[in-house]
Amino acid sequence: MAKKTDMEIITEEKISKGGILVKFYFDIQSNEKEKLQPVLVDLINNKLLKEKGVVYGYGRIHDPLEKNGVFITSAVVTLLFENFGSVIKTIFDYVPIGVEVLRPEKELQLKTPELQSILLDISDISSAYSKYILEKVMNQEEIKKLNEQLQNRKEMGERVMKGFGNDEK
Repeated sequence: MAKKTDMEIITEEKISKGGILVKFYFDIQSNEKEKLQPVLVDLINNKLLKEKGVVYGYGRIHDPLEKNGVFITSAVVTLLFENFGSVIKTIFDYVPIGVEVLRPEKELQLKTPELQSILLDISDISSAYSKYILEKVMNQEEIKKLNEQLQNRKEMGERVMKGFGNDEK
């Protein structure tokens, strides 16, 4: 039987504790071929590998192809995450064109507090995206009113969550 590598040992340990091994696919286009690889190297080394919840990762960047004066390339990045919430946040933040779950191979167990945290993160991200889009089409007065509403919503959410679990059944 072959001896396991350090990476295999770490992967198995993290997967057994709720970790997830995921392959992300990214694409990028530019009129300047020489700009493509540095952007993807930066994405992998200076962003993805430094994301909260990433244990390790590695990537491969394909050679660019030219189509109608535009250069197109892609990267395949494999990342081991501590938990499912980190995967969700990374997907929202970096918007890969494809996602493939490598491990666990059969099922993923989530504890209720982890699921609660994931759902709150999704709600926060959705709110931030909505705010961004609305700010692009609103005037200053409408933006001010929206910000006040969002602040009120945040405060109400914090009050609700502080009381969450203290309700009588």
